[in-house]
Amino acid sequence: MSSRTGTSGTSSLDGQVVVVTGAARGVGALLARKLAARGATPALVGLEPDELKGVAESIGPRAAWWTADVTDREAMTAVAQEVADRFGRVDVVVANAGVATGGPLLDSDPEAFDRVIHVNLLGSVTTARAFLPALLRSRGYLLQIASLAALTPAPLMAAYCASKSGVEAFAHCLRGEVGHKGVKVGVGYLSWTDTDMVRGADEDTVLRDLRSKLPWPTNRTYPLEPAVDRIAAGIVRRSAHVYGQAWLRGMQPIRGYLPALIGGPLGQRQMRRVEPALAAGGGGRRGLVGRGGEADETARAASPSHSVT
Repeated sequence: MSSRTGTSGTSSLDGQVVVVTGAARGVGALLARKLAARGATPALVGLEPDELKGVAESIGPRAAWWTADVTDREAMTAVAQEVADRFGRVDVVVANAGVATGGPLLDSDPEAFDRVIHVNLLGSVTTARAFLPALLRSRGYLLQIASLAALTPAPLMAAYCASKSGVEAFAHCLRGEVGHKGVKVGVGYLSWTDTDMVRGADEDTVLRDLRSKLPWPTNRTYPLEPAVDRIAAGIVRRSAHVYGQAWLRGMQPIRGYLPALIGGPLGQRQMRRVEPALAAGGGGRRGLVGRGGEADETARAASPSHSVT
């Protein structure tokens, strides 16, 4: 296992096997490509076989992909074993798979709301449980992708904020459990980044309007590639905290003040403003957002078993 700086000045991951969940599109797909460019051997996990195949083919013959639902313990245990059997080791796991829904709790589809918790939080737990034995053997690194939503609450995003706050806490606890055994655990934070998920959320006029009224810099959509470059660099360093946008680091010292502010005057004022649009049916998505959300719903309807290529 190596992590070094070559003559080009770019840190490498030569010889390291990196598992990325949610690798069919967005952050996961680009991150797999970026890590491969640094010398890693990517093992891609997701629900969309055609998309996964395309990502793997864009990387080259050393990449492999598996279709599996991260909430399925049996399937993820089997994938972890197959990855270890195929490559002989696992050095890095990026728990990136995630879905989102938005809208008022009482107007939300209960199944979609619960699915966000299941995938984002329990799916991350299942991923860690499946791959930790291999990471213990390699003294490896687990990066849990969280969000700005872990740092601050947001009305109409209860499921997503709860799930991302949960995975942040889970990763911090896990770091304390396994650090003395040589496994490092990090948390990655991303603000609104140009992915299918964010574009899907922006199709909801009320959510889009609320976001536009947030204070700078939280009201912007940020380009994908610079954020993924920062995550990849954090993986090379095996950082405890990785920030897709540099300003997110500055949120840490003030995060304790945000629940009272957003749950109090600021949030209540904004909710009063959008209440007429909500009452008229202008907000409150009833399903998962974006093409990734559609793929999740389709895969669950088909109930596929995991497969490997």
